[in-house]
Amino acid sequence: MSDTSSTPLSRRQWVGLTMPVLAASLGSGLIGASRASAAEPPAVPADDAKTAGTRVYNVRDFGAKGDGATLDTAAIQAAIDACNRDHGGIVLLPAGDFLSGTIELKSDVTLHLAAAGRLLGSGKIEDYHAGNGLPRNNGNVVLISAANAENITLEGHGTIDGQGAKFYTGHGDSTGPGDDRSKAYVDRPHLMTFYRCKNLVVRDVFCTSSAYHCMRIYECLYVQLAGVRIHNRVNKNNDGFHFDSSQYVHVANCDVACQDDACALFGSCKFITVTNCTFSTRWSVFRFGGGQAENITVSNCVIYETYGCPIKMHFGRNSRAENITFSNLIMKDVTGPISLGLDSRSRRRPDSDSTPPPKGILRNITFSGIRATVVATVRQHADLPFPSDGRPGETRTCIVLNGATEDCILENISLSDVHVIYEGSGTAEEAARRDVPPIAGEYFEIGTPPAYGLFARNVQGLTLQNIRFEVTSPDLRPALVLDHVADAAINGLSVQGHEKGESVLRLIATRDTLLTAARVLTPAPVFLQLEGATSENITVDGGDLTKATAPLAFKSGATDEAVKLRT
Repeated sequence: MSDTSSTPLSRRQWVGLTMPVLAASLGSGLIGASRASAAEPPAVPADDAKTAGTRVYNVRDFGAKGDGATLDTAAIQAAIDACNRDHGGIVLLPAGDFLSGTIELKSDVTLHLAAAGRLLGSGKIEDYHAGNGLPRNNGNVVLISAANAENITLEGHGTIDGQGAKFYTGHGDSTGPGDDRSKAYVDRPHLMTFYRCKNLVVRDVFCTSSAYHCMRIYECLYVQLAGVRIHNRVNKNNDGFHFDSSQYVHVANCDVACQDDACALFGSCKFITVTNCTFSTRWSVFRFGGGQAENITVSNCVIYETYGCPIKMHFGRNSRAENITFSNLIMKDVTGPISLGLDSRSRRRPDSDSTPPPKGILRNITFSGIRATVVATVRQHADLPFPSDGRPGETRTCIVLNGATEDCILENISLSDVHVIYEGSGTAEEAARRDVPPIAGEYFEIGTPPAYGLFARNVQGLTLQNIRFEVTSPDLRPALVLDHVADAAINGLSVQGHEKGESVLRLIATRDTLLTAARVLTPAPVFLQLEGATSENITVDGGDLTKATAPLAFKSGATDEAVKLRT
C-alpha cells in the first residue's frame, strides 16, 4: 500500500471526500434536503457524535414562512430548542422577513442571520412576554432574550428590526430628574436582553428601531461585541448598548446612532474595553452610575452630534469609580463634553438610626488626546421623528468636574493633550455666578457653568497638561474656574479671554496649585483672579501673559501673599 499522507489531493478528489461530511454536518437545512413541515421537524440522529454541535437548523425547516406577515415565533423557537437539545450548532435565519414575538436563545446556540434575512419584531404587545429568568429592571419584555446561558452567538449581516415606532406613545420611562414615575412606560419590548450569560458574542448584525433599549447586558461575563451597527431613533429611551454589572466586555468596530444613552455602564462594570467605534445620540454616550466601576478603557472613538454630554459619570454614596481612561477621542458638534459628578451625602431621614452607607469614591480618571467642537445649545437630529427640546442648564456647557460639597472630593483627575473649540456666547450674568448649587446629579442640574472651558469644584489632585480652549463667538466667562481645588498642576494652558470679562482664570478657595507655561491668546483685563481667604500657595511660573492687562487680581479676602508670580 502506498503512503498517501503527504500526497496532494486533486480538487475532484477533495470534493468527493468532503461533500458527504459537509452534508452531514450542515444537516437538512442547506445541502440536498427537502424542507420538512413544522409538525414534523427534520430528523437528526441523536447519537451521531460526528456532527454533534456542528449542525445547521434552518428555521424554514421548522415551519417559518419568512413572508413578513405570518408570526414565525414558534418555528424560530423550535429551531433554537432543537439546536440546544443536540448539543448546539447554528440556527439559520435565511433570506426573508421573519415576524416574531419573544424568542429565547439557549446555550451553545449560534443564531446566524443571512445578509438578506430580517428578524422583525411584532407590532403587537400580546406577541411578547417577559424573557424567561430576566429580572424586572425597567421592564423585561423583550424580542430576543437569554438568561443563565453559555456560549451564545448572534451573528451575520442580516437585520433585527424591532418596529418600535408602533409602540410610540410620547412617554418614556420617566427616570430623569423631576419626572413623574407614575407615567413611566416600561411595558414595551427591548430588542434584546442577556442576563447572567457567559461567553456571549454579537457580531456584524444591524439592529434598529427598538421600542425601548436596543441591547441590555446584565451581570454577564466574557462578552464580545464586534462590527455591530445600531440605528435606534424611533422611540423614547432608545439606548444603544446598556451594560449593568458585567465584566470582561470588549466592544470594537461598532457604529451606534440612538436617541438615549449610547453606551451606558451602570453598576459594577469591570474590565471593559471600547475601541474603534462611532457614536451619536441626543443624550450621553458613555454614561456611568452606581456600583463599583473600575478598570475600563475607551479609545480611538468618534463621537458626533451628541447633545447631552458625551461622557457623564454620576456617583453617590456606597459607590466607587476608579482607574478609567479615555484616549484618542474626536468629538464633533457635542454639548458637554465631559461631566464627572460625586454627591455621597446620605438622604436618610433624620430619625433613622441605621449606620449611614460609605461615602462615594470617584478617582483616577484620565482623559488624553481629545479633540472637540462644542455647540452652545441642543440641536434636533434630522432622523428623530419627535422634537427633542433642551432643558434649562444644557446651554453653553463645558467640562465639569463636580464634587457637590467639600466632603465629596474627586481625586486624581487628569486631562492631557486636549483641544476644545466652544461656540461661546456666555453672558456677564453667567460669568458672575458664584452660587452653583451643591448638587452633582445630571450635568444640567447645576445650570449653565460660570466657565466656558472647565469648571472644577472640590477636586484634589488635578492635572491639566497641554490644554487649549478657544471660542468662536465672544464669551465673557473665564476659561477656567477652580473652586475648592487642592494639589493642582497646570502646564501648557492656552486660553482665550475677553476684554470685558473679569479674568481669564478664577480660583476660589484653592491651594497648592502650580501654573506653568500658560498663554493668554486674546486681550483680557486680568489673567488670574484669586478669591477667598483660604486660597494659598499658588505659583504662576513663566508663560506668556502679555495680552492680559494685569497678571493678578484679588477678591473676597484673597491676598497677594497667596501667590508667587514668576514671569
